[in-house]
Amino acid sequence: MVRNKSLVLAHCWLAFAVFAAASVLGVWQMWVRSPLHAPYADPENYFVSVTAHGASMAYVLTTFFIMGFGYFVAETALGRELPGVRWAWLGYALGVIGTLLAVATVISGRATVLFTFYPPLTASPFFYIGLVLVVAGSWIWCAIMILAMTQWKRANPGLPVPLSMFATVANAVMWLWTTVGVAAELLFQVIPAAFGWTDTVDVGLSRTLFSWTLHAIVYFWLFPAYIAFYTMAPEQAGGRLYSDTMGRLSFVLFLLYSLPVGMHHLFMDPEHSTGFKFVQMFLTALVTVPTLLTIFTIAASFEIAGRLRGGTGLFGWIRTLPWDRPMVLATGLAFFMLWFGGGGGLINMSYGMNAMVHNTSWVTAHFHLIFGGTVVIMYFAIAYQIWPQLTGRSPRLADLALQRRQLWLWAIGMMVMTLPWHWLGLNGQWRRVAHFDYSDPLIAWWGPWVVVSLIGGLVLLASALLFVANLARLHGARRLDVMPAPMRYAFARSTHPCGCRNRSTALGCGTCSC
Repeated sequence: MVRNKSLVLAHCWLAFAVFAAASVLGVWQMWVRSPLHAPYADPENYFVSVTAHGASMAYVLTTFFIMGFGYFVAETALGRELPGVRWAWLGYALGVIGTLLAVATVISGRATVLFTFYPPLTASPFFYIGLVLVVAGSWIWCAIMILAMTQWKRANPGLPVPLSMFATVANAVMWLWTTVGVAAELLFQVIPAAFGWTDTVDVGLSRTLFSWTLHAIVYFWLFPAYIAFYTMAPEQAGGRLYSDTMGRLSFVLFLLYSLPVGMHHLFMDPEHSTGFKFVQMFLTALVTVPTLLTIFTIAASFEIAGRLRGGTGLFGWIRTLPWDRPMVLATGLAFFMLWFGGGGGLINMSYGMNAMVHNTSWVTAHFHLIFGGTVVIMYFAIAYQIWPQLTGRSPRLADLALQRRQLWLWAIGMMVMTLPWHWLGLNGQWRRVAHFDYSDPLIAWWGPWVVVSLIGGLVLLASALLFVANLARLHGARRLDVMPAPMRYAFARSTHPCGCRNRSTALGCGTCSC
């Protein structure tokens, strides 16, 4: 049971409202870079938009959604009152104030530094202070998550922490560590320079500190998606989790391997030695291990579900899966996009090949497929899954059809948008520029491909708006006389929240209150 529904809803609605606005900006940016005439198309407006789009997606959407989802998991998985609710609202307030401060600075034209804000680019100090407030609010969330698990462990000695909460706390620990880099950069380098208190900024040190955060933040974004893979998707598919141990191992490996790998973003920077870059390449390769473990475990979990539903043969179980359920469909689409996004990441982490694509549209395609593809589509599925618990309203068949349509539109739009970016990146199309001179015969052939990616962006925008409309439609529907069934998480046969380890059933022991 969710006791603090308004807290979770406040976080989610803010995240998704910002997401919708940022989606509009993203499409306009692609329009500006295309050979088609776009309104208000000057470089100043373009970089204002890119900064707002990137910061909104990378910091606001993700942070608020992860916080809200964490509070939901803490109450539903642990079955306890959330500790520190007033502190949770304080963290939310800090995040809102920080968001408003940063957005106001960007809209006023005093922050056109992109979401990476690499020096020597400089914005108004209030842009950076806004980001610091968002991070400070998330630190309160981290403390609450750790406290909630500690209290549960004290009350349930010897029992395993539910996997969903185990992963949430792992994410909180990782976030506390990884934000140290960007916090140090902002507090001791960037903000003093923006106020004029210092005359110089050590650009190499600033980029290094930001890179401390830059790649681990991707796993901060990813953890909710992986929580859904392990604890929601198998249950929705009608089966069980193949291995609880494999899930815990994957989350621990993500925590360990993600911490030292951000420096691979500096492969082209001169301040680090070639030997150090080789070490970073090797460490980055280790991150593929928990990803492959996850693909294997979830595929096995789905196979169990498919065979329980009558699937036979080598792949016959796939067609018997309930693809009409949004969580199952989103998981399949997320894995499909992960194949392309993860494959591009293998190129980026390779020292030699990175040099060919480092500052091209290939990189843009990679992180949009990982973030916008695998991560965000699972945010959609999670929202659809938890919304009945938060609102007391269950989706009708027509609502489920709209949800599936929205997920398909998102996946199709993402592929149509990013595949041309991959191709153009391999052919040298640079990124972080406001426009191209298509009258130049050397790059004139880029134009049609850029238009194709713009079409993909328009499909994504339609999907984003449909997503918000779907949630609003469900939120405004007639409340049920009977509350929806309590939230159920998937378990492996050998691990149940009661600790009894009864192996007689797939989804719980059936002999106790669990």
